Amino acid sequence: MKVGVIMGSKSDLPVMQDAIDILKGFDIEVEVDIVSAHRTPEKLFDYGKNAHIRGFSVIIAGAGGAAHLPGMIASLSPLPVIGVPVKSSNSIDGWDSILSILQMPGGVPVATVALNGAKNAGILAAQIIGSSDKCVLDKIAAYKEGLKIKVNESTKDLQ
Repeated sequence: MKVGVIMGSKSDLPVMQDAIDILKGFDIEVEVDIVSAHRTPEKLFDYGKNAHIRGFSVIIAGAGGAAHLPGMIASLSPLPVIGVPVKSSNSIDGWDSILSILQMPGGVPVATVALNGAKNAGILAAQIIGSSDKCVLDKIAAYKEGLKIKVNESTKDLQ
């Protein structure tokens, strides 16, 4: 199983790194690329149409500003696409990115996480893969158990 993590520009990498790190932590193969919906439309079309042929199971697409990348990839690919709205320097507090990714027309779904929420995108991609891969599912269960333990330890620290 392999996840494609794409972003509109290199400036999105600090946000998208959270998805890359969490997926690698679950031992899921990750391929990272820059695919600009506006500057490299031919590359976008090729990526979207061929990602499933190249062995990807899920695509995580992060973009800021107009944020057309996740929706365009979803329109071309039969794979699940998770969109990460990125608050970029040309953004309107991130709302332009959020709404561009969230408000998709019927028939072209994009699972959308919070602004700069690439970590959750990585976890969601792992959960999608885990629905048919017991090894990944077990790692997600252990991860969630670890979250519970951290909260319980924090509660003890309060007392």
